[in-house]
Formats: sequence, C-alpha cells, structure tokens
Amino acid sequence: MRKERPASKFLAVASAIGISLALAACGGGGGGGGGSFAFLPPTSTPPAGSGDNPPAGDLPDNPPPPPVQPVTSCADLAGRSLPASLISLPTQGATVTSATPVAASDAGNTLGDYCRVRGTIQPVDPNSQSINFAVNLPETWNRKTIHFGGGGFDGVLIDGTEVIRFGPAGKPAPLALGYATYGDDSGHQSGSITDGKFAANDEQLANYGGNSLKKTRDVAQALVLARYGVAPRHAYFLGTSTGGRDALSYIQRWPLDYDGVIANEPALNYTGTRLSNVAVGRALYNNGGAGWMDLSETLMVQKAAMQACDKLDGAADNIVSNVESCRQLNAQILASLTCPGGTKTAKTCLSDAQIDTVRAIESPLDFTTYSLANGVKRAGGYNLLEGALVAGPFTTRDLGTRKVPGNPATSADANMYVTGDQWVKFFVTRIADFDTLGFDPLNPGSYAARVTEVSNLTDATNPNLAPFFAHGGRLIMLHGLADEVISPNSTIDYYKQLVATLGQASVDRSVRFYTVPGMGHGTGSFIPNWDSLAALEGWVENGLAPATGVAVDAVAGTYGRTRPLCLFPAWPKYRGSGSLDAAVNYSCVTEVGDPLACPNLPAAVTTYKGGDSFGEELRVQIDPATMAYTVTIDASLQRTVGTVRSGTLVSEGNCSYASAESGAVFSFGAGGVLSGGVNAPSGGGFAPLLAFQNTFQNAATPTVFNPVANIFNAVGVQQGTGGTAAQALAVRLRNAGTFQYCRDAANGFMIYDTTCAQTEKGYIAYNGTRGAFDLFTTSPTGSAVTTGGTLTGSMVIGLVNGAAVPMHLVRESAANAGMRLFGTQQSLVSGTADGSYALLSVKGENHDATVAGSGFNLAGAAATLSYDTPVLGVAQADAGRPGNFIFNSGVLAFVSTDTAKAALELGVRH
Repeated sequence: MRKERPASKFLAVASAIGISLALAACGGGGGGGGGSFAFLPPTSTPPAGSGDNPPAGDLPDNPPPPPVQPVTSCADLAGRSLPASLISLPTQGATVTSATPVAASDAGNTLGDYCRVRGTIQPVDPNSQSINFAVNLPETWNRKTIHFGGGGFDGVLIDGTEVIRFGPAGKPAPLALGYATYGDDSGHQSGSITDGKFAANDEQLANYGGNSLKKTRDVAQALVLARYGVAPRHAYFLGTSTGGRDALSYIQRWPLDYDGVIANEPALNYTGTRLSNVAVGRALYNNGGAGWMDLSETLMVQKAAMQACDKLDGAADNIVSNVESCRQLNAQILASLTCPGGTKTAKTCLSDAQIDTVRAIESPLDFTTYSLANGVKRAGGYNLLEGALVAGPFTTRDLGTRKVPGNPATSADANMYVTGDQWVKFFVTRIADFDTLGFDPLNPGSYAARVTEVSNLTDATNPNLAPFFAHGGRLIMLHGLADEVISPNSTIDYYKQLVATLGQASVDRSVRFYTVPGMGHGTGSFIPNWDSLAALEGWVENGLAPATGVAVDAVAGTYGRTRPLCLFPAWPKYRGSGSLDAAVNYSCVTEVGDPLACPNLPAAVTTYKGGDSFGEELRVQIDPATMAYTVTIDASLQRTVGTVRSGTLVSEGNCSYASAESGAVFSFGAGGVLSGGVNAPSGGGFAPLLAFQNTFQNAATPTVFNPVANIFNAVGVQQGTGGTAAQALAVRLRNAGTFQYCRDAANGFMIYDTTCAQTEKGYIAYNGTRGAFDLFTTSPTGSAVTTGGTLTGSMVIGLVNGAAVPMHLVRESAANAGMRLFGTQQSLVSGTADGSYALLSVKGENHDATVAGSGFNLAGAAATLSYDTPVLGVAQADAGRPGNFIFNSGVLAFVSTDTAKAALELGVRH
C-alpha cells in the first residue's frame, strides 16, 4: 500500500524547489513517476509477499484518513499560473482563469461546498487550441483524486462533477463525497463529439491521443497541493468509451501516477474501431447502396438473432448471455434471412448485398498487409448476430435513413460510418472532402504508414502493464457484449494479450474484466448499475479483490432486475428455478456448447406414441440422423386412419425445431416426451400434439393398472362443431382400469369425490394393434365395470422417467372431440415446475412460457401464481394471465379463464 512521506521530508523537498505550500503561486504538482513533480510522494511498491491482502491479524496500513481542510482560499487560486517547466510534456504553461467558491446551499448544487477551478494549458504550436481544464476542490477533502476521461472525439469539457458511470442509483457524485476531481476537453473545442476536424493539427491530435491527460493531471495535482498543502493518498482514473481508452493509455504510458483505474467499454483499439467503421460504410453504401438496410430490415436481423439465441442461457429475457454458443448459429440465422436466390424479393428477406453488410458488421477485420500499434493485426467485429442492437428502441443509433451518404457523412447516415468518415478525412488523409468510400481498410495503399502512425498516437493496446502492476496498480475493465459502438471483441483480444504477455497469475492479481450480456454502448436491453468505485477502492486501499458482483438493471422497462456480474470468460446461466429477475438464480459459467445439439434426441430412429387436441391418436417417427419426421394418424373422427404428414425438423436451439406443420415447433423434453403439432384436419393451422417414447402397455392377463392408478387433476379442451372450450376436472384411475371424472359446477377443479354429482365413468382396455388403450364410457350412475359401454376414444399413458402421464383422447362425436392431460392431485410445491417451456396452443400458436417460483410468464404476459389453488396439484395464475396449469414430469398444460385466449396450451420443459 502507498506510504506517506514524513511531513519534514515533504516540506524539505518542497522548500528545495522554492515552492510555498501556503499558495504555490507557480502551481504545484502531482505524485507518481513519468517525469511528474518531485515534491509529491511517489506510489510505493507493496512489500514482497504482501499479495492482495494485509497479513493475518494486522490492520490495514492505510485506514481512512481524516478529512483535510484547505490551507489556501479558493479565491486566491484565481489568476495563478504554472510554468511549463513543471508540466511533464511540452506546453507554454497553464493559467487558472477562474476559481469560484460554490456553497452547498447554492441553488441547484448537490455537490457540497467546493472550489470550482477552470483554466487553460497553452499549446506550443500557436495554431493549436489550448487545453481547457476543470478542477474541483472540496472544502472537506478525503485525500483522494479522480481523473475523469473523455468521450467520442472529445472537444467538450469534462468538468469532473459527474456521477460514477454505471454506478448505483442514488449514489452522489464523487465530488460530493469529498474527492478532488478533474478533467479536460483534450485540447480542442467543438459542439459535437463526432467532429474530427481538430485532428488536422499535430499537437491537437497528440493531445487527443493522451498528451492532454498527462498535462491536465500535472496541473490538477499542483492545484490540489496548493489548496490543501498535502499530497493525495490515492489517485484514481475513471473513464468510459474514449475515456476508457484514456484510462488504459495513461497507465500504459505513465504507470506510476494512478493507483487504480476503471475502464468501461474502452475504445482501446481506436484505429481498428475506425477502420471497422469504414468497412461497414463501404458495405452499406458502395454499389449504389445495394447493401444498405433500413430500420425495418435491421430490426428483422436483430429479431432473428434474438429468437435463435435468447434461450441459450436458459432464460427467455431478451438478453443473449451465451454469446459464443450463439455465434455457432451465424450460418443458420443468415440462411433464414436470405431471399431465395439472393435477389431482393420482399422486405421480409435480405439480398446477398445486405447479407454482406450483416457480415461486415459481425466479422472482425484481419490486417494482413500492415500492422497497427503494438503489432495489433485485428479489429473485433460487433455481435449483431449475438444480440447486439444497432437500431431500435434500446439504442439511440441506427444505420441511417438513406442509401447514398453525404460527404461528409451526417446524422442521416449510419452512426458507425459518420465517425469513420471523420477519421479518414482528418486523422489520416487530412483532406476534408476525401471520398471515404474509396478508402480500403484492409489495403490503405499509400496511407498504410500514416494509419500505423496515427495508431501509435491514439491506441491503448500495449499489453505490458507490468510497471503499473509493480507499484500495486489495479485495473477494472467492463464491456457490454452487445456494444454497438466499440467492439467488446477488441477488448477481449486485449485481455487475452495481457495474459499472454504477463501470465494469468499476474493478470489475476491486478485485473478484473467483466463482460455484460445485453449491454450496449450505454444502451441495450440490460444496463448494469454497480459500485465500481467502491470495488476499486476496496481493492487498492484494503486488499479486497473484487469477485463476482451483482448488477442492477437500469433499463426503464426492466428496472431493478439483477444479474451476476461475471468475470470473463464466464456468463450468467439461469439455474432453472426461481425468479428470472434475481441474480441469485444464475450461475457464472464458462461452458460453450453446440446450441443445435439436443441431449433429449433419441439415439436412433424412434417412434413416439400420443395424440392431438382434436382427440386424434397418432404416432410420430423421428430420425435423429436426418431429423426427418412422419406423423401417422392411428384413430380419428376427422380424417382417414393412416393419413401421414412428413417433413424435416430444423433446429432452433434448446431442443426446439421448426417443422412443416403450419409453423408448429417440435420440442424434445427430458425422459422421452415430445411436444409439437400436426396440420389440423380442417380450418388451417395446426393441432398441438403430445407423444411419448415409452408408454404403459399392460398387455398381460389379468390386467393390472396398479403402477399407474392414482387420483389426478385433468385439464383439456373440447373441440368440435359446438366450438372450443377449456376443461378442468378431477379423475380417478383405478387398479382395475376403471375411471371416474368429477367436475365442480363452478370452476371444474375439485377434490375427487366418488359421490360427485357431475361425473363420467368408464374403463380402458389395451389395444395391442395400436399400442394404446381403447376407452369405453359406461353409465354415470352405475357401478364401476370393465365390460360393455360405448367406445368414445382412447388413452395413451406416457411414461416419463418412469412416471405416468395419462392422456385421454376424446372421440365421442363431431361435437365432442378433444384431449385431456392428467397430473396427480397431490401438493404442487413452488419451485417444482420452475423452468422454461415451449408451449403450443389450440389456436395454432407457439408460445414461450417461464415458471419461476410465484412468477409466471406466458407469451410475454406476466402473472403471479398461487399453488394448490383451487385444489392440490393446480397452480392458479392471477389477472396478468388468468388461468390454471397442471404439471406432470416436465409436461405443462395450461387452461385459460380468459375466453379471448387459447383454451388450452401444452408443451414440455426445455
């Protein structure tokens, strides 16, 4: 930990260079190395073997210091100057242009009592603009400083009054907490952070590349010393985007000045980012704009990626967390988007040129003819096909509104291209009307050397952070995996290079790198709030290394949900139970599997036995080698027995497959259960089906039903000429194969009672030819019998991991046909049914559903569940999605009490 110099030694050093601590009329200085002011104590190197934590039993050697009061009034700082000799890099000195006391009681001030200092640092080149700086000096100082980095092309003063970026809601700004804070405008002034004209001047470009940071830091630390008479105990740097690049660039060049750094979504491969911007622009706009995509087409791409990958992490939450598994679906997603023959035929598909644009956004740039700074040969692509949102309601950016861009590009053009165009014009060619579409990022020709030169000025890709680590420096990096402005893949590349250069152990001691699914560039479907500053301080000052954190979502529509903040390369995977909105129900995992693989597929050609919602008994044959399927009708009132439907299943991930059955999605559940659909016998659409790899057959003599006999709840649907209606009942299946239904007159569900008034009775008998039980209805007032009666349907008793899942297929008449599913009438404990489901409705719709404790979401409608309501084994959903479900061995069946909704939805748990 940092050690303070004895006061006498400190005063002696200050006296030796002729500076009065009472005012420091010529300015002051900062600590650390890199040519900074000698009268500030340098950061000390931790004693050998001290590691990240103080020795057991010892108190930290840096308890929070008492607050420091100023020794110099705020007004006395005004008009003071600092000579160029006390600034590490060439300047013409610095001047304080104003020093204004701000009272805590001033209108609109939430930052406490402080001295607001503003000033300029004069350039060497008379044609260069000055650096404007801001320093804020609190009346009660905690002996810590924070340097804030910039954003975009800068040009706007970073005044140091901001709150922590992505910090916890309600936490005051660091200035209000007693930190001395500072920032600058990087040495040029502009009304837009996408204005690159400044870079036509060498000194301004060098200042933007990092020189202004060092100059401002030196001046700020001098003012801190002048104001308080003592040096800071700890100095931190916080930056986001370009500011994240600033933070990394600083510790790569001047490693001793800061104790800890936070680099959020850093634009560290700055030149690679701009070259990627140009590559995207060329794909969009060359060839007459053939590759350009409007908003609806861009949203179509994003929707296809989200549908393919959202559930790969176990949760349907509009966040793609399993990014690398999702990446394996790129080819499938692009194929689903491509117009037949690659020629644009409709707005619902993309031409080959538009597909090339998607690839240009998605793919990295690999430089084979030249290198960027520090030998970098690659610029990361954007995760467009893995959940990044480059347009739409979760971002402020898009691909523009016209096929032909302006020269220069404007806000009517793709956001990516605007910054790339400015970079080519003013950083590289310095030709204001240069046609950027003619600039090839992979082969810049005569500009290749200039690109590398600019890269050396602006990039922060030096992986040798050993000097920063050696003095105890700590680094926290955070990047959203859905960043649409700065590629997270470039930051991942840099982290990997750190490990390759310094070793995993060294990096683990000094770096924490968090990647955040769903997070864009301050945008996205998940914006994390967490106290990164507290984490950094705890690490630097007390040796408490951060581990997995908890981030709170700041997006308005999902505000307050939480996720674990996982260290790269881990990502948050839903555990399968509990609220989807609670971090405790996720684990940080590193697994990357084949998203198209399904562990529930049969090993060989297999036949499943079951039925559909029209009461049709059927078989489904699956060939796992080709994913060919056939559905054969074995018994039906609506169509000819032996009718066959066939097709090929196409994986959608999570054991779900698209089919040729009017859009029905087939899903394979654990234990040999299959849900899907078959073209309806009439009226179009599909009829939901459920089928089982293993069934209870009972061909023995005498018949014994003990293994499957029980008291059940039943839900189902009646479909026929009389319309469609949901059903809810109690039913007992006895050892002899007889059954009795009971129905409550008010809500259907009831505790089974042998004397119930509304009842149906009958028995089942095994039919070996069809592999199912014929179902006979007998007199509702007579005793239980196993002979006679009227054949009114059949029953398939599925065995899922040995548990019985009976299904009654009703074929009484054209007016009364349907399906009923059974679940035991025993307590359904909260958590038992937790998970994600693929459901199919009798309206011919596919829906996702999630059960998480008392939370239920069906097709986007959220409801709260009450278990064992109205009877044991039934869950009741409130007005958010009114209805009830039963659960049996991974099968869920939901009946709606909202007559505008589908009467029955059924399916399996993923």
